[in-house]
Parts: sequence; C-alpha cells; structure tokens
Amino acid sequence: MSTMTLPDPDRAVLARRNDVVKQLKKLVPNALLISDLEGRRTYESDALSAYRRVPLAVVLPNTTEDVSAILSFCHDNHVKVVPRGAGTSLCGGATPLEDAIVLCLSRMNRVLEIDLTNRVARVEAGITNIAITQAASQQGFFYAPDPSSQIACTVGGNIATNSGGAHCLKYGVTVNNLQGVRMVMMDGEILDLGGKCLESAGYDFLPLVTGSEGQLGVVTEATVRLLAAPEGARPVLIGFDSAQAAASCVAAIIASGIIPVAIEFMDRPAIHVCEHFVPAGYPLDVEAALIVEVEGSEDEIEYLLEKIEDIAQDYNPISMRRSQSAEESALIWKGRKAAFGAIGQISDYMCMDGVIPLSALPKALDEIGRICRKYRFDVANIFHAGDGNLHPLILYDANDPGQLERVELCGAEILKLCVDLGGCLSGEHGVGIEKRELMYEQFTDEDIDQQVRIKEELDPSWLLNPGKVFPILGRDALKLSIDLTDLGAEPGAGERAEAAEVAAVEGEGTR
Repeated sequence: MSTMTLPDPDRAVLARRNDVVKQLKKLVPNALLISDLEGRRTYESDALSAYRRVPLAVVLPNTTEDVSAILSFCHDNHVKVVPRGAGTSLCGGATPLEDAIVLCLSRMNRVLEIDLTNRVARVEAGITNIAITQAASQQGFFYAPDPSSQIACTVGGNIATNSGGAHCLKYGVTVNNLQGVRMVMMDGEILDLGGKCLESAGYDFLPLVTGSEGQLGVVTEATVRLLAAPEGARPVLIGFDSAQAAASCVAAIIASGIIPVAIEFMDRPAIHVCEHFVPAGYPLDVEAALIVEVEGSEDEIEYLLEKIEDIAQDYNPISMRRSQSAEESALIWKGRKAAFGAIGQISDYMCMDGVIPLSALPKALDEIGRICRKYRFDVANIFHAGDGNLHPLILYDANDPGQLERVELCGAEILKLCVDLGGCLSGEHGVGIEKRELMYEQFTDEDIDQQVRIKEELDPSWLLNPGKVFPILGRDALKLSIDLTDLGAEPGAGERAEAAEVAAVEGEGTR
C-alpha cells in the first residue's frame, strides 16, 4: 500500500462544486476559470505523475488582487487551495485534491522592473526561471539559481522549494538570491516582505517563506538579486573508471580551496542515455564523469582548470577534455540539463533528492547501488556533486502495480541513508507527498510540532496545500518490511535500461 496517500475529499464541498465555480466566475471575471472535466484533468498531477487527483476547479489569475479575492473567498467558504506554477514538482508538491481548487499562477509571468542600480529584478511568480536571465542579459547581468527544469519551472515554485541548480555551488540557492516577496495569506491579506534593500527592519521572514511549499501563503511577486555576468566560463569533462574515484575527486577539489561554479556528476547509464539524446561528446568508455566549470578572465580560467586537472590526476582519470568554444560548452550543458527527459524516454523513474556531506559521497554511491540491487531496480545517478545534492533516478515500470510500492520503499531507504550520513531529506525538490512520512527520520516530535504551530498560526483551517509536508500516517508508516525474496524474475525497468544503453552506444565500439 502506498504511503503517498492524500486526505479523503470533503463530500459537502464536492456537492457545492457548481456553486463554487459560479461564485468564482463573478468574483474574478477576468481570470481564466477551468471547470470542465477534460480541462481539469490537465492539472491532475505534477511531475510525480504516478499520483493523480482531478481538482474541483482550476483558476488562473492575472493579478495579486485576483489571488487575494480568490483566497478570501476560499477562506470564507472553507474551500482548499493548491498553489501551482508550471507543475514541474518531482515530489507531489502540486498534486491537487478533489475538493480543492488549483490556483495556477502561470499567467502572472511579467518582468515588472529591472533595477540595475540596486541590482535586482522584480518579477511575477509565474515567470520561468530562465526568463529572468534573458531579461537582464543584454545589460550584462543574470539570475544565478538554475534548476535543470529552468526553461519551464517558475520562480514561485523555486521559492516554494528553495531550488538550486548546477551553479548553486558558487552562487547559492534561491534563498541566497531572494530579497523580497509579495505574498497573499489564506484570508486574502497581502503582505510585502523584504525588498530592494539588502537589510530589512524586524524579523527576517524570507527564509521562513522560502521552502515552505505553499503552506503559509501564495507568493505572487519576487524581488531577486541580479549578478554581473562573468567575463568567461568553461567546463572540463573528466571521466573515471569508477563512481567512487569521481566522488573522491569532487571532495578533493572542494578541499583544495577551489570553488568551481559547478561540479556535476553522471554515472555510466546517465552518460550513455544523455549522449544518445544530445550528442555532447561525453566519454562512453567510463563508469562516471564530472562536468567541472570555472569562470573568470581567460588567465584565471586556465589557471583554475590546470589546478583541477592536477587534482584529478590523483584519481587516475581515463579522459579529460576541456571545452574549446562557447558552442561546445553549450552542448555539454544541454546534455546535462536534458538528462531527466532523456532517461524518461527509456523508462519510468522515481527521482530522489537527498543531500549528504561531500566526505560521504563515495560511501553514499556504494550504498545507493546496494539498495537498488536489493529492490531489483536499476539506477542512474546524475546530480549536483559540488554541494552534495544527490539525484538518483530509480528506473521502474509504472504499468506494473507491484513495482510502485517497491520503488517508494527503495527511494525511502535512500533518503534515510542520506540522513544517516549527516545530510537531509531534500536539497531542492521539497517534501510534498513523497517525503512527508520520512519527516520523522530527520526531525523530532518537538521539531515537527513547532513547524505545525507556525502552519496553524498562519493557516489555522489547513486550507493551503493540505496533505503535503507534514506526516499524517504516523512514525511507523514507512517500515521497510517488503519481502524481497519473492520478487520473481520478470523483465522490468532494469532490463529495459540495459537494452536502452546498448542501443544508445550501438556502433560506437564501446561494448
């Protein structure tokens, strides 16, 4: 039985659905309101697509005032609300409920102001991550956080889960690049926190809001920090004969005092599938590869790359290739950014999002392999190695009902491993429904009680994004007690992944 359950719907609210829709139409006539079944079905899941619920209705507002009116109405009529951006959440953070409206901010996607004097941009929450950099790039500035889904994911969603990305090693995650938000509380009150100034009076509530996954309010605008674009940047691809050697090299680079702008890790399955998807020139005769990027002047880049390559020599690399052009660099990153989509073409997968100390990286990779073998799943590892944010992709067959429970348990064991190694449950995907019952692995009863008290103070009726983040099944919900000796030998995700890898390198002479 899946532990990623959602609360049973309120039948009284379901019975009032037509009336709720009529009143919303009158309340926000200029907003897009979707009430037909097929239209609502479009929003029945986020990127954790194994779990689906058709919402009561979907509303796409145009302004903060629209959001305020909608939330005030829902508050007064006890209707639940699930905030949503682009639906790229991998943890079920935007999975709707049958008795809730989905409040989708994707139409609120404008750049409101570029202020280079204060080096900030003020944007609406529905703008895509990459669009901020595109708006500021002509003036020589950029927005640093860059999740792999940056062409689709929205800033509001990034704030909800405190997203990072490949370049957060040097520049930090969303909370380090956020200076202010405008947000709407469940009762419709509009609040402004922070702003253009680097310091604000009173308590600093921005870190409380950042990463709160729509539990405390709905962010409609953000003031984000803009940085001057570097003079240049260049990655080097380094291939190793083992994942452990690559992991040890990552720790050695950081220990040397060099902070590259990014260090990305790809193991053999990920390399082969990504290279087949985007011919980026990844080495196909290695067990693991690192993408290490540095930036600065040309002399600085050359100096740093030489130092990094010297460090890598201690771990017996099979290959090292520096990018020689902007086009080559773009291809290397295009392959990495397309990894999840590329692997999704060959198999269903459950993507984990744990964090560990860098010193534990070699052990973590060993243990992840062992855990996946125990549950008889293949795994592709591709992640932000520089800050220890792991993204193991467990390959499984979603058409086999028996595999879903097993893949949940496999993922839960990996996340528990991260906590045991001194890390945490999430780096950037959030908790959602995926990690909700694992919160007890990281937090004490007192810790969770304190978080609940904050939630109840700001949303006493639990109408905002209910069924997420906070455990509802109890401490023993995820006992790893499945009988692993009776799984059978039917072909599944592992066999399909092996076949896909062979197909991906056919004619390359590597196998």
